[in-house]
This record gives sequence, structure tokens and C-alpha cells, in this order.
Amino acid sequence: MSNTPVTRALFDDVMVPNYAPAPVIPVRGKGSRIWDQNDKEYIDFAGGIAVTSVGHSHPKLVATLKEQGEKLWHIANVMTNEPALRLAKKLTDATFADKVYFANSGGEANEAAFKLARRYAVDNFGEEKNEIIAFEQAFHGRTLFTVSVGGQPKYSAGFGPALEGITHLPYNDIKALETAMSAKTCAIVMEPLQGEGGIIDADPAFIKRARELCDQHNALLVLDEVQTGAGRLGTLYAYQQTDIMPDILTTAKGLGNGFPVAAMLTTTKIAKSLAIGTHGSTYGGNPLACSIAEAVIDIVNTPEVLAGVAAKFNRFKAGLEAINARVPFCSEIRGKGLLIGCALNDEYKGRAGEFLRAAQGKGLLVLIAGPNVIRMAPSLLIPDADIDAGLVILEAAVRDIVEA
Repeated sequence: MSNTPVTRALFDDVMVPNYAPAPVIPVRGKGSRIWDQNDKEYIDFAGGIAVTSVGHSHPKLVATLKEQGEKLWHIANVMTNEPALRLAKKLTDATFADKVYFANSGGEANEAAFKLARRYAVDNFGEEKNEIIAFEQAFHGRTLFTVSVGGQPKYSAGFGPALEGITHLPYNDIKALETAMSAKTCAIVMEPLQGEGGIIDADPAFIKRARELCDQHNALLVLDEVQTGAGRLGTLYAYQQTDIMPDILTTAKGLGNGFPVAAMLTTTKIAKSLAIGTHGSTYGGNPLACSIAEAVIDIVNTPEVLAGVAAKFNRFKAGLEAINARVPFCSEIRGKGLLIGCALNDEYKGRAGEFLRAAQGKGLLVLIAGPNVIRMAPSLLIPDADIDAGLVILEAAVRDIVEA
């Protein structure tokens, strides 16, 4: 074993420089708290970017990992396995879906969803029906297909020609959507609440009209619930708070609580277009990942936890409003459930990263959603005491910037 000290400086020596991690290195976590190499404690409002849905080192997940780890980690997809089948049944029982495809990440689930949408259109309506309508400021992943569908040019620039047949429209603009739809449209792809784009909720009329237009034009409605799913907004999936059902839904992040797992959900009719050999994933549906995701669903998909998410949102919002009344720094508090955004006011626009670093220095982890929004996506089980304590730290960090 190497005697090289494991420090932040080692990152610069051995890692590709596509990330710029903080100077501290976390080494352990419990619930909604983590500790770094120097045993400094942090309250976690970031949740690994809406991933640790039931907190760090949840005892049920630790027990599941140990139990399945002593049985079977991986098997090729020439065979199926019990955890994958149990998880698929729980997901279909709890949603609109009849069929499930497993992958490792949200990007992979979206890749599968977009390929399926095009394949279904080709199978049923011909090669010309291949155009995807997506939205500005959307985020769907980092593969070439998913960054092409995503509406943030900064993520696709510099990688050569983007995929063709993709149109980006303003989010929540019904007229633009009506104008863009045609017989060539194979799918509308949208997040029910834009996460990376600034914590922007879909207007009910907008999502309803998207569903109607898909029905009128024989197109599919694809909902990216990678960030909004697995209980994040107070229902197992966000679409369950609307009057519509999607044709395809993707889920990841909180589904595995940090263990890489993702799923694409769809109907029997649409699933037929991913016939044998048309798509695949070496690790997708492996028993270790699926056993953990099943345990997450068992914990999250209960009336108590889902109702608790709404209550915790109200606590966060009241606390943030109180801070803002004392030390004005944001113009709007956005979001639902435990996906919360503080949109900075004009005086501090472009400085979200400064607020993140100030909070981190005082022992609180938050996120940003672009340069103008502070984002919070903690564990769905975060104790009220940790919410309150974290907000005290956040106010101190805000004061450091506002009163500087």
C-alpha cells in the first residue's frame, strides 16, 4: 500500500481537472452530518446533489449492503436476479409504469429514454419522426446525447457537432411549445422542476399542455425525474402532484442514496421498441445496486416520510424568510419539498459560489444552481434540529458577505 499522504494536493497530481473540489476531504458521515480528515463537523444541506435521500450510513442500507455483499454482487444480463426483479416490481406498483430498464446514473437513464423515444417513433411512424423538443436551462446528463438535449450550451460546447433534431424552447412558454410541435416531433423532454437551471417549477398549465400536445401529435412525454424523484418533492415522483402521466420517466440520484443505480420507467406498449439487443448496460440492474435501491424505496415510500418532506420544506422556508428579513440577500425562495433555492437579489447576483464557500467554512454544506441561486437538497430524513442548526450557520455566512 502506498505511503503517499492522501491530501487535497494529491487530487491535482492524479485526477483529471474537470472538477475543482473543496480544500477539505470528508471521511465519514452519519445522518445529516459529515466529518473531514481533521474531524471538523459539517451539517449537510447538499445531500451529495440530492442523492443521499435517507442520509449518510443509514443502518438499514448498511445492513443491506453487508447482506447482499455476502451473496451476489454482479451477474451478466444473460441472467436476471432477485433484487432487480423485486425493485422493478416495487417501482411499477408505485407508478404509472409497466416496465423498467436499469442503468447506473441519471445520464444513462436519460440516454436510454431518448433512444427509446426515437426508436418508438421510427417503429410506429417512420424515420422522419425524430425531433425532440427540450427546454432552455435544462440539464439531462453529460453524455453527448444528453448534453445535446440539455439546454445549457456551456456543457456541450467544445465537443464537436451536437446531435441534430433537437429544439430548445423557453421553459413554461406554452405558445412557443404549441408553435414548435409538428408531425416530426417524437418527444417532449422536460424536468417537472428544473434543478440545475435554477429551481424553476413547471406551471401546472404548461405540463398539462405538454401532455395534450404529445397526445395530439403522437409524441411521447419524457419526464426527467433524476433530481425530483425518490421522494424529493414530497411524493415518490413529482408527476404524482400533477394531473398528467408521462410515457417515460427517469430516476436516479436519491434512488440509490449514493450507490450508483438508475432506472427508466415506461409502458408495455412503448417498451416493445427496446427489443433484444437494441440497448444495454453491463452493470445495469446488478443485484448489489438493486438491493440498496429497494431498501431506499422501502424507507422513503411511506406516508410518514413523504408527509415529513412537506413539513420540513415549511420549516426551511420560514427559517430562510426570517434570515432574509434580518439580512436581505435573496429575492425569492423557490422549490418544493426538499429541493429549495434562494435566488439572490440584484446586489448579490453572480455570487452564489461565495455564499457556498462562506457556509462551508463555517461547517455547512450547500449547493448552487447556477451563479444566482443557492440550492439545498438535504436528506429527506434530516432532523428538525439539524435544519435549525444549519440555518444558524447559514445566517452567519450570509452576514459575513452582506456586512463585509
